[in-house]
Amino acid sequence: MTETAPLRARAEIDLAALRANVRTLRAHAPGAAFMAVVKADAYGHGMVPCAKAAIEAGATWVGAATPEEALALRAAGIGGRVMCWLWTPGGPWREGIEADLDMSVSALWALREVSSAARAAGRTARIQLKADTGLGRNGCMPADWPELVSQALQAEAEGLVRVTGIWSHFACADEPGHPSIAPQLALFREMVAAAEERGVRPEVRHIANSPGTLTLPETHFDLVRPGIAMYGISPSPEVGTSEEFGLRPVMTLSASLALVKHVPGGHGVSYGHHYVTPGETTLGLVPVGYGDGIPRHASGTGPVLVGGKWRTVAGRVAMDQFVVDLGGDEPPVGSEAVLFGPGDRGEPTAEDWAQAAGTIAYEIVTRIGSRVPRVHVNEGPDE
Repeated sequence: MTETAPLRARAEIDLAALRANVRTLRAHAPGAAFMAVVKADAYGHGMVPCAKAAIEAGATWVGAATPEEALALRAAGIGGRVMCWLWTPGGPWREGIEADLDMSVSALWALREVSSAARAAGRTARIQLKADTGLGRNGCMPADWPELVSQALQAEAEGLVRVTGIWSHFACADEPGHPSIAPQLALFREMVAAAEERGVRPEVRHIANSPGTLTLPETHFDLVRPGIAMYGISPSPEVGTSEEFGLRPVMTLSASLALVKHVPGGHGVSYGHHYVTPGETTLGLVPVGYGDGIPRHASGTGPVLVGGKWRTVAGRVAMDQFVVDLGGDEPPVGSEAVLFGPGDRGEPTAEDWAQAAGTIAYEIVTRIGSRVPRVHVNEGPDE
């Protein structure tokens, strides 16, 4: 048997944990269908394996941001309902229609383009109308909603489209009690009712994201769309940790120490010498950097588990590497440095890195780059 050399770095993706998270989230919304959101390469976890695992655990919809992501899911053999929502003029509408995607429409230009593509394809497009209930990003404003609904019904009467859903997105659902939540929910109900009064018959109405799924049962409607929570990361750390929500982080990021060396006191470390050794010590070189998605903002603060102890990034994170002060310890070269994981081996979590970098854990996992191989484990069915 040929031995495999240790990887410079690896992101281990525990698909059993992902399946368990999906089941936990489904239990929070037992009356709603479940859309597994796998945009941005499944928040950095690997889009296709995560989509398959989520479906195995009961997801009946898969959600992607861009049409390119959704088409890649189809090309990989992902069946069932696949929705995508971030369209730009001239997008691959016809390809989306022929791939049986559910495609979001937020404005008349998009309705015109998808209708034209449906006419050319000789097939009915499945579309979902998105309402801007207060987030201020994509979605149709209330003042423009009657016209969009009217034109969508006209296109439906012509056999060009089928309105399969009405949906929206929260601005502050991760802050339970935020004053924007109730008005958004009320406006969503009003815009759904207005569309239904005109004759729209949606299969699904949906607004609940991860925090909505976990903490706002009144938002569940026909479908919930968990994203970050599916990967075991709390969408509202102030409200509850992953463990408190019954979720397990899916990604463990580790690297192999590339060098361990003795240095004297007063030795500058990394660019700018923002860290200078306080005395004689040992330094360990971790061969990942901001080129791999390690946030430079965590220079001097990012935690790493080496040899059973938490260490801290010493000095600046460079493009390909950073240094930790080992305090005189001498782990062998090649020893594992765990940047983050579930935390049950004493290692930091993605949330710890988010705190260190002044960001959110969503960004920590999603930004891990393609130079770091994803190693998917526990791909088989659960026992």
